[in-house]
Amino acid sequence: MEKTKIISPLPGTFYRKPSPEATPYKNDGDSVKAGDVIGLIEVMKNFHEIKAERSGDSIIFRAEDSAPIQPGEIIAELED
Repeated sequence: MEKTKIISPLPGTFYRKPSPEATPYKNDGDSVKAGDVIGLIEVMKNFHEIKAERSGDSIIFRAEDSAPIQPGEIIAELED
């Protein structure tokens, strides 16, 4: 299986859901379509959507929810 990496474009805090009480955008193992929001990066109280650039049969998150992240770090991998 080929894997596609979703890379953080920004430094900040990565969130897998839109609010603390909400369900995650995606869970490990979910299929993903191009353009699906998979998480948010918060930078100075501004939230930036992270979207999948391509479709995949299964997503595996490498970044933890509510964890700091740096540009170039792997957020998740998609398996085709």
